[in-house]
Amino acid sequence: MMPAGFSPGDFAFLAPELVLTAGLLVLLVADVVLPRGRHGALAWLAIAVLGLTGAVTVPLFAYTVTVARGVVAVDGFALFFKLVFLFAAAITILLSKQYLEVEAVKPGEYYFLVLCATLGMMFMAAGLDLVTLFIGLETMAVSFYVLTGFIRPNRRSNEAAIKYFVLGAFSLGILLYGMSIIYGMAGTTKLREIAVALANEGGSPALRLAVILVACGMAFKIAAVPFHMWAPDVYEGAPTPVTAFLSVGSKAASFAMLLRLMVEGLPFMAVDWRGLFYVLAVLSMTVGNVAALTQGNVKRMLAYSSIAHAGYVLIGLVAGSARGITATLVYLAIYAFMQLGAFGVLAMLRKQDVVGDELKDLSGLFFRHPASALAMLVFMLSLGGIPPTAGFMGKFWLFSAAIESGYVWLAVIGVLNSAVSLYYYVRVIVFMWMKEQVITAPLAPAPALATALAIAVAGTLVLGIYPSPLFELAEASARTLGVAAPALTLQ
Repeated sequence: MMPAGFSPGDFAFLAPELVLTAGLLVLLVADVVLPRGRHGALAWLAIAVLGLTGAVTVPLFAYTVTVARGVVAVDGFALFFKLVFLFAAAITILLSKQYLEVEAVKPGEYYFLVLCATLGMMFMAAGLDLVTLFIGLETMAVSFYVLTGFIRPNRRSNEAAIKYFVLGAFSLGILLYGMSIIYGMAGTTKLREIAVALANEGGSPALRLAVILVACGMAFKIAAVPFHMWAPDVYEGAPTPVTAFLSVGSKAASFAMLLRLMVEGLPFMAVDWRGLFYVLAVLSMTVGNVAALTQGNVKRMLAYSSIAHAGYVLIGLVAGSARGITATLVYLAIYAFMQLGAFGVLAMLRKQDVVGDELKDLSGLFFRHPASALAMLVFMLSLGGIPPTAGFMGKFWLFSAAIESGYVWLAVIGVLNSAVSLYYYVRVIVFMWMKEQVITAPLAPAPALATALAIAVAGTLVLGIYPSPLFELAEASARTLGVAAPALTLQ
């Protein structure tokens, strides 16, 4: 491990964050200097920034070090998530280009906020200090508060932003209260020092209260039951590409931060937080799937589906083994493809006089635009866990990790919930293929949107048929988590 003291050489290891920061500032300046009518180029500038950031991220997989006085990790775990965030942001921008033109809003600030949210996510995955994690979390959260209400004339968007902000501030207070107790007991904010300082305090009531508060605060961010009340309204009211990014990027970043907190900082409390997340996983899977059954709005349906998927991902955390952590990383990467793709189809349906997020808006989609109907078919089957899609491989890995760790009933509950979810996923397919057309306006997705959907479909199918490279990368990345936390052995 690299010494904890700061070195100018640390800047090389912080290259992804530095490149992204410089890029988003350049984007903001370009928004001002570009002449009216040329702002469409900002989307490609934002994607170029994300591509350059990814290019400087990949070489860092050769290292496992801590930088910036030990508060930031450069390891496989953080780098894996950084690539997921960058991919999700790039697809979101491709989905947004046509959508923003229909909404007739300036895209500069929008792309700037997407990049800001991505920057916050990167620190959430790499943070080894409570303060670093908090700064990353708030950078992401504030960006999403604004993005949710970005379409100012839209009352649903404004209402969603207010609800998200108020409930987000409340959950943040709970999280900070838990963190403050941990800091007060350990005398440090560094996760690995907390693990050492509090190793013998596992039975302390105060520490158990802190774990509960931290878990509750993070459960809000991942939209786990019973802290899910914000998700349906926010998902429905936010602009569709923002909803896609929120459901993928924010969820993945929050799980990365949760894993850092529990595995790096509180491994000696594993028995307590595993039991807590066991309950949250069961509640999230069950409530999310049952509530989704009756939804007529596809965005609300996908919101409840996202709650259920949070429950599935929590299975990997409950398992706590190397296989469980690997399964968590794999599933979050796979989820990015199928969830972004599903929302991409809804974004394509947005027209001047059509919101495009109701089930009836999908009626007869196969006859209006066969390619998008086929893409949606792939995404729905993958979300339902049907082979040979990537969603099946992700769920199989999660459930097998639970069985391997002795949580057989948790895996059984997960399988049963997956069966229940097929009803509302197949319902979408029925509307696309078997219902009469309600809207006859022709669909013509822009090249950027079509490219995003093609990438999502390809990823969903390829990772279902040949997932080995993703599994191998995720396994190698998972083993870099908790290297200084011997109390939770990742075997």
